[in-house]
Amino acid sequence: MLQILTLLGALGMFLYGMNLMSAGLQKAAGSKMRGMLTAMTSNPFKGVLTGLGITTVIQSSSATTVMTVGFVNAGLLTLSQAVGVIMGANIGTTVTAWLVSLLGFKADISLFAVPLMAVGFILSLSKSDKRRHISELIVGFSLLFLGLSLMKESVPDLKETPEVLAFIQNWTSYGFGSVLIFLVFGTVLTLVLQSSSATMALTLIMVNMGWIPFEMGAAMVLGENIGTTITANIAAAVGNANARRAAMAHTLFNLFGVCWALALFRPFLMLVGTVITWLGLPNPMDIVHSSEIAMTADESMSTLYGVSMLHTLFNTFNTAILIWFVPVIVKIVERVIKDKKSDKEDTVKLKFIDAGPLSTAELAIGQARNEVIHFAEISRNGLGYIRQLVNAKSDKEFEQMCAKLVKYEEISDRIEYEIAQFLNALPEDSISEDTRTEAKRMYKIIGELESLGDSGEAVSRILTRRNSHQQKFSAEQVANIEKMLDRVDRAYKVMIENLKAEHFESIDLRLATDCEIEINELRNTLREEEIYRIDRGEGDYRNSVYYLDTVSEIERMGDFIINISQALE
Repeated sequence: MLQILTLLGALGMFLYGMNLMSAGLQKAAGSKMRGMLTAMTSNPFKGVLTGLGITTVIQSSSATTVMTVGFVNAGLLTLSQAVGVIMGANIGTTVTAWLVSLLGFKADISLFAVPLMAVGFILSLSKSDKRRHISELIVGFSLLFLGLSLMKESVPDLKETPEVLAFIQNWTSYGFGSVLIFLVFGTVLTLVLQSSSATMALTLIMVNMGWIPFEMGAAMVLGENIGTTITANIAAAVGNANARRAAMAHTLFNLFGVCWALALFRPFLMLVGTVITWLGLPNPMDIVHSSEIAMTADESMSTLYGVSMLHTLFNTFNTAILIWFVPVIVKIVERVIKDKKSDKEDTVKLKFIDAGPLSTAELAIGQARNEVIHFAEISRNGLGYIRQLVNAKSDKEFEQMCAKLVKYEEISDRIEYEIAQFLNALPEDSISEDTRTEAKRMYKIIGELESLGDSGEAVSRILTRRNSHQQKFSAEQVANIEKMLDRVDRAYKVMIENLKAEHFESIDLRLATDCEIEINELRNTLREEEIYRIDRGEGDYRNSVYYLDTVSEIERMGDFIINISQALE
């Protein structure tokens, strides 16, 4: 029982170390990875290289795939581009197996891991963000290999407990049926652990300890490739049709690969064995595992390299085959998952973060930023409804526009809340100081955007009270309000352009400030003209009050807009 508990604890240390190492890498390179992904073209080969590069850096194909699904959901990547990225992610995740094989077994890396943790602790005391990120990377790397070392030590010794091997051997004596059993075992284990890297580490340990032969380890690797697709499908479940299609494409890609690998199982293993012999090691298929005879160092290395090589060749061959059929894959998933009307036209729902917070927190902030831009564009639509309300020719049209402004106020409340929830879900310890500062800016911005929705509803209330007293604006008053709306619309345009700026530090506030000055000057001019009219006894005083209240409320919208641009400094 103690051995089992130690094994579980060691597995937890391995997973925590991998997450910590990934978080440190993301903090150091998050913005670069965002730019790398969003700069994608329609070329599937570049997509493969992108997925390969990002997964190699963050050491998690699941994270890359979930991120890709989120970008498809946001409309930043087409389905064809996403398929290429996912293919590259599958190749990139094989780096972990080689890292473990080369460092985790050949030498006792745990001897270096503890001193490395001391280095990581010293760096964590630095005031430099970059050094602190590196410290997380070092500590995560150390914990990963300490966990791996403990896992190796906590598994039963076959010489002392040969009944363990006898139990496992019951699974290995059914010919091709045993291959299927271990394939299912690898799939289930990956589903439970939610990490193909952890399952790969366990597979390498089982092969290295002689628990299972090379062939069964290969079957587990194939199962891991099926199990790893579940994470993306879970993330896409709440997304739009294209997000669900991207996740399904990942599943089809891996299932196709497993099918041809099973159909050519023996020839494929023979190819892997041939490659290993080229490295000067014995063929892993010729090694006999036994509870009485321990493997030599070369035999142990051969099985480890054999499993890692199979993982790499499997994903590389699968990508080389299917990259030519990306359009076919896209057509298949589009046929299976149909578009819904809400997926095609829905301007009042979240677009960029429907798939939930990403496991790659540094990349998630980019989606939040795009959602804020989307929020601003939705808010600008409300200005058009104010214009239609002021120019309404009938009671029916007036009521329709009032209802729309009320609805948009509710929408702005909901979007503000959901973006804030998304930002709150980002783990504080997994994002850099710059990203944390950017998140604080976003809280300020979405608050101002929500206030713009309140102003639209406030205008509808003012005009409703005006109508209840049988008042009506003159043609000149309507024209003046139109001028105010034109200036606010121009301010909206400048504000959205500022939001879209790649780096907030490069924001030029001159245009935004000029727009705000123009709005204030026009408000003052219109107020003075109306007060002069009242002093001369022209028109109805009550009508003038509603007119000035409307002008003032529209001017307040300009204040909220300039606040947003200023928040970007």
